[in-house]
Amino acid sequence: MNVKDIYGLFQKTEGIVTDTRLCVENSFFIALKGINFDGNNFAKEAIKKGAKYALVNRKSISKDSDRFIYVDDTLKTLQRLANYHRSIIKTKIIAITGSNGKTTTKELLNEILSKEYKIFATRGNLNNHIGVPLSILNIDKESDYAIIELGANHLGEITCLCEIAEPDFGLITNFGHAHIEGFGSFEGVIKGKSELYDYIMGKKGRIFINVDDSIQEKWLKYNAISTYGKTSKADYKIDQINKRGKPISIKIENLIIESQLFGDYNYSNVGASVAISKFLGVSNQKIKKGIESYIPANNRSQVIIKKNNTIVLDAYNANPSSMIASINSFLKNNPKNSIAVLGDMLELGRYEEEGHMEIIRLIENSSFEEIFFVGKLFYKFSKKLNNLGGKIHFFKKKIEAHNYIEKRGFENKNILIKGSRKVQLESVTSFFNSF
Repeated sequence: MNVKDIYGLFQKTEGIVTDTRLCVENSFFIALKGINFDGNNFAKEAIKKGAKYALVNRKSISKDSDRFIYVDDTLKTLQRLANYHRSIIKTKIIAITGSNGKTTTKELLNEILSKEYKIFATRGNLNNHIGVPLSILNIDKESDYAIIELGANHLGEITCLCEIAEPDFGLITNFGHAHIEGFGSFEGVIKGKSELYDYIMGKKGRIFINVDDSIQEKWLKYNAISTYGKTSKADYKIDQINKRGKPISIKIENLIIESQLFGDYNYSNVGASVAISKFLGVSNQKIKKGIESYIPANNRSQVIIKKNNTIVLDAYNANPSSMIASINSFLKNNPKNSIAVLGDMLELGRYEEEGHMEIIRLIENSSFEEIFFVGKLFYKFSKKLNNLGGKIHFFKKKIEAHNYIEKRGFENKNILIKGSRKVQLESVTSFFNSF
């Protein structure tokens, strides 16, 4: 069966599911295969749970009923199905990638553009070779714009995602030491993320550039470009207003906008959302309303009050670039009574040891009263360092950090919690209100 025919069946359903636990009446189940699972084994269960059709790549299953649709490769079919849907909708697509800040920028932009247009935005972190096609297939034909987040951990991945999504606009938030293991080097990160601009320029679409970022200067010669930043040479000049201990505030054209995002590193996320929104014709007042109504969640720059302790929880993900930015911004705004809980940074490849040591060097002579390093990667350095009179603590396992923090019973502290997603440092927050 060809993609057009499969798409016809898809239109008769309530949407795609790849997990039988999410099956609803008249859904379309796609049996994907991974290292430790094979969706074909659950295709019959999906039908029993209400799926109208199941896409499989095992012929023995497809012989049982015409509700089982056989293809050679279910993942490639999913991607082709998404691209076919993309080809028949008039929705303009804004693609966002980068080492840090892409989800926050996406959510800010969604909040703003929704004040003016009908918008679809990537839900959660569905930004890989499976998530992007699922996102594309969820775009309503009536949507004016769709904001699609593109994630990658190796060269060629952004190109592949662009060929599925065919974006009209592109933004790279920044380049950082993230996913070095897959990209091979920092230069590999730049090359891999830049595949978005390469695609957009080939399509003669528009790209958005942060002129404060020296790495992005080489694209300034491209004609269809809009720039933003703190300098007067930017198309959209956006000033940052510094208020110690307060969320990020900006000024555009004498209009002050106060966000609910903590951390100087969020300036570029706010700036990007402003630039794209202004280019698409959104008024300054609607931009202000959108930014000021956005409340960060999902462990991204969240501010949590635990009795008389104030916690900045930024534990959705971490790499050396984002870790340094978080530490410097936190100390700038909270110089006294400060504590840091920092977890391992993953997928750094050959940069793993150097990256963790860079953070330790930065923080051991900082103004933090105490520092807690959590995870086996940081723990490797525990015997090499002077404990600085009890200022630095290393915990190989998270439960050990839990027990120590709970026993200590901290009061009246400003606390930064930052680490990679798999470390799940958000669990630490509950132990700062026990005293």
